[in-house]
Amino acid sequence: MRTGRRKKLHFSKIYSFRCGKASVLSTDDHSQIGGPGFSRVVYCNEPDSFDSEIREYAGNYVSTTKYTAATFLPKSLFEQFRRVANFYFLVTGIMAFTPLAPYTALSAILPLVIVIGATMIKEGIEDWRRKQQDIEVNGRKVKVHQGDGAFNLTEWKNLKVGDIVKVEKDQFFPADLLLLSSCFDDAVCYVETMNLDGETNLKLKQALEVTSSLHEDSHFKDFKALVKCEDPNANLYTFVGSMEYEEQQYPLSPQQLLLRDSKLRNTEYVYGAVIFTGHDTKVMQNATDPPSKRSKIERKMDRIIYFLFTVLFTISFVGSVYFGIVTKQDLDGGHNRWYLRPDDSEVFFDPRKAPAAAILHFLTAVMLYSYLIPISLYVSIEIVKVLQSIFINRDINMYYEETDKPAHARTSNLTEELGQVDTILSDKTGTLTCNSMEFVKCSVAGTAYGRGITEVEKAMAKRNGSPLMAKAKDRDNDLVSPRKSTIKGFNFEDERIMNASWLFEPHSHVIQKFFRLLAVCHTVIPEVDEVTGKVSYEAESPDEAAFVIAAREVGFEFFKRTQTTVSVHELDLESGKRIERTYKILNVLEFNSTRKRMSVIVKDEDGKILLLSKGADSIMFERLGKNGRRFEEETREHVNEYADAGLRTLILAYRELSEEEYKTFNEKFLEAKNSVSEDREAMIDEVTDKIEKDLILLGATAVEDKLQPGVPDCIDKLAQAGIKIWVLTGDKMETAINIGYACSLLRQGMKQITITLESPDIIAVEKSGEKNAIARASKGSVSRQITEGKALLTASSEEAFALIIDGKSLTYALDDNVKDMFLDLAIRCASVICCRSSPKQKALVTRLVKNGTGKITLAVGDGANDVGMLQEADIGVGISGVEGMQAVMSSDVAIAQFRFLERLLLVHGHWCYRRISTMICYFFYKNIVFGITVFLYEAYTSFSGQAAYNDWFLSTYNVFFTSLPVIALGVFDQDVSARLCLKFPLLYQEGIQNLLFRWRRIIGWMVNGVCSAVIIFFLCITALDPQAYKKDGKVAGFAGVGATMYTCVVWVVNCQIALAISYFTLIQHIVIWGGIALWYIFLLIYGSMSTTFSTTAYKIFVEALAPAPFYWIITFLVVISALIPYFIYNAIQTRFFPMYHGMIQWIRYEGRADDPEFCHVVRQRSIRPTTVGFTARSLARRNPLEDKKEKSSSQR
Repeated sequence: MRTGRRKKLHFSKIYSFRCGKASVLSTDDHSQIGGPGFSRVVYCNEPDSFDSEIREYAGNYVSTTKYTAATFLPKSLFEQFRRVANFYFLVTGIMAFTPLAPYTALSAILPLVIVIGATMIKEGIEDWRRKQQDIEVNGRKVKVHQGDGAFNLTEWKNLKVGDIVKVEKDQFFPADLLLLSSCFDDAVCYVETMNLDGETNLKLKQALEVTSSLHEDSHFKDFKALVKCEDPNANLYTFVGSMEYEEQQYPLSPQQLLLRDSKLRNTEYVYGAVIFTGHDTKVMQNATDPPSKRSKIERKMDRIIYFLFTVLFTISFVGSVYFGIVTKQDLDGGHNRWYLRPDDSEVFFDPRKAPAAAILHFLTAVMLYSYLIPISLYVSIEIVKVLQSIFINRDINMYYEETDKPAHARTSNLTEELGQVDTILSDKTGTLTCNSMEFVKCSVAGTAYGRGITEVEKAMAKRNGSPLMAKAKDRDNDLVSPRKSTIKGFNFEDERIMNASWLFEPHSHVIQKFFRLLAVCHTVIPEVDEVTGKVSYEAESPDEAAFVIAAREVGFEFFKRTQTTVSVHELDLESGKRIERTYKILNVLEFNSTRKRMSVIVKDEDGKILLLSKGADSIMFERLGKNGRRFEEETREHVNEYADAGLRTLILAYRELSEEEYKTFNEKFLEAKNSVSEDREAMIDEVTDKIEKDLILLGATAVEDKLQPGVPDCIDKLAQAGIKIWVLTGDKMETAINIGYACSLLRQGMKQITITLESPDIIAVEKSGEKNAIARASKGSVSRQITEGKALLTASSEEAFALIIDGKSLTYALDDNVKDMFLDLAIRCASVICCRSSPKQKALVTRLVKNGTGKITLAVGDGANDVGMLQEADIGVGISGVEGMQAVMSSDVAIAQFRFLERLLLVHGHWCYRRISTMICYFFYKNIVFGITVFLYEAYTSFSGQAAYNDWFLSTYNVFFTSLPVIALGVFDQDVSARLCLKFPLLYQEGIQNLLFRWRRIIGWMVNGVCSAVIIFFLCITALDPQAYKKDGKVAGFAGVGATMYTCVVWVVNCQIALAISYFTLIQHIVIWGGIALWYIFLLIYGSMSTTFSTTAYKIFVEALAPAPFYWIITFLVVISALIPYFIYNAIQTRFFPMYHGMIQWIRYEGRADDPEFCHVVRQRSIRPTTVGFTARSLARRNPLEDKKEKSSSQR
């Protein structure tokens, strides 16, 4: 049955660089096919043929899981025991089965099993979820040709290379397909690539004309074709191959490739041949893990673990040497330790084998002192970081209602590093600005049009001290505040242009060509509403949409596009009436970051062939012909003014081509286009470069990309926090500088060090064309400018400087011999702005700052060009803006607006850093307290290997009685409220300077642990050893001493965390005091078990400890005594040497947090001469006057 086919006109060849009939590939053009990297051969519609099967291509089953049922246990165990601490506990657990063990094997193995098991269960659940997703994806169904023109539904996993499939509207493509035909006459289809690059705008694909007639199922009954193409690779945007069909070969391009996981939209159906399957598809080739990032605190924690291992082995060795000496003395000195029966003992205490006994004791000690190493540290930190990430995700103050996007911590590994950021490297467009372009001004035929005042112009007026309204009056109201336009993308106001008034302008013919070019030279898709008749546009970028909308509002409405034409409703210059004109598109020469321009070649209704071009001023002015520079001087002046106003500019130009000239160009262009080689793009650029010259200047456009709301406030707070902010942008220097002023990154009076290669001597060298001479001169110039800048900084050390460098200079500044000088200059400046930066330069600058300073860097961006920068930085923050989601997909944290960075860093960053730092320090403290008491007791027993505590007391310490309080601290503690974190950004300096996790503080906590352990041990031993313990006169036995000491340890470490916590919640009360209560409950239950299991703890609490008042008195006195050193130290520090959070806690305690004057004085402490932001700017204006007053008063 014939399927109804839709006749609809499309712009079908825009992405393939040309329009018209596809040419046959010559035999020389596919020379690389079959060679290395181009060896894939696909027999279309013959998946089961012998030739297909011998190639053994991958099936279409896709697995994204980390484990399988068979590999889960070994691989997961291997992952766990790669950690040195876990491996150590595994070794000691195995050794616990030997006679050397000071405790039972079960008590040693159980905590390890619990910790490892919890982590493995978490891994297993995550992998099971991935497995469920795989089952759902592999089980999707698609129609596949089964022979004789019949298509039946088949699961994705059963597809083979060479299968012909029929994909219907809103279905995902099951593999990488070669598009053969579609429901449309011209074999085009619309594809949404959201799953690949995050972009929501539709992409257009088109099949070769030779297969476009295969639009029914029955047509594939006898279809055969041979495809030779590139091997599987990860590049989403390239595809090189050829198709042999009906004894002719045709070139294939990305235009014909439909990628797996993209979706068919606005097209009823397409037919395609399967080229790549399963893990060979481009999306799966890209499915690699992002760069592994570990926080500096984690890496430092590993070093602390190694330090504790060193301590453990040292004290084990010392104790073993001592034990060997004493054991030998048992024989020489007449049985000092008679109770060990040295005359009839095993090797462990045999005086005749003292060296062997010492070695065996060393192994025993290594097991016994294992409690110095916190077994649950890693799993506890993982739990805490996941919960911290959840709090970030659910913060209502970082939720952007307009786009319904909350903050999203995409990785939980780096939460604490959010509190230690030293340098922020930010994109401009879409990050600091909205990337919502509005057409506000233009220059046509040397005349400036557009009367609006931009935000940057307002900032400039403020900066220059001239009121804006006075300025407007001086110009006879030439400048008026623009009314808010109701048309998205258009905020242009000028009575000389609007309402067809341009027809009466002196250069109306140039204005006509200007707006006609805007209406024709683009890649926009028009969509006409069938009900209202209104035209809307689907554009690849906001700039493109703004230009087409501007042309429509002026009277040049682009409304229709066919395979080879565009149609425009435009005003006729002579009659002034609205007429329809159609332009035949001959070629489209795409914009890219290298060309920095876009052109179309069209033929108008009069048969004229026109090259219409628009691009960056740095490229376009040099391409003007001698007869095309009439308005150049005025246009340059206007472009500079627009750049000063923070506007993005493009130059518009055109020229007429002769038939012969176009024919020559087209032949060379098609030859380059059809070339199947790695040099194809370079060949195309070379050909287009020759045609895009001798242009005639029409004018320039100026669009405004407004600052995002809250950006100046955010930058001000971040600057007060001591964070340095660099802007890396592709914009012109003037535009970037003025945006810098508008967002308070630059301020009046700040001296600027500008590094550029626009000097006359460099321009003269460039004209010579010798690459080596240009590079040598440019590098020398950049080095000299950097040296001069450093000298300027040295001479004026108290002044604020801004460094501004363009992309061309940055190329040489990043050279191995110069980059250290450049970095030294940059980090001494208050602001750094890198203009005209390429994506690669952004990543290289980020790497330079990260490696050169050794400090935490954060990169923030919103576009695909920011991905390298985000992945290179310690933390990548993606803005979920209008440039797709590639930046977000590559980021560690995603936010909707730049202003949320303030709360993310100053509140969540500070909290997470403080919590993790304190948590790790406390972890080591509590384990040192416990481990040192074990060590001291063993030393007290002449290093005999006797444990102070019952086996199960040892095992449950880390797992039950002390684990939950430290997790609660890591999740809930707040030294300062969110309001005060934002009010006093100075607090953030604790993280930048790493005050809470430097070695001095870590060692301090360890010393505190040693002190607590010594106090607990000696007070308990002194109090209990010789004394009558109960009313019947009995003294305390080994079991009673151990249980009493253990009780004191549990009380001390839990009370210690209570002292360390700044913000109590109900949960913290429950886990702290509940941990202590759990110890008594455990003692009751465990003590009531049979002696076989409870051993020395049998009814120890009921019969020995609880009835004895001495037990409770000792517990109380020991706990108080052990906590006094910390309490005294903390009190002295808080009162006389407060850290930043201590100062703010005192301010809150004294009720001065809401005193404006006092708060202003405190905030001034964070302002340095090099601080940016409007607070620093206002102080910079005020301070010189105060200095003069001080000088005059001193002179009196």
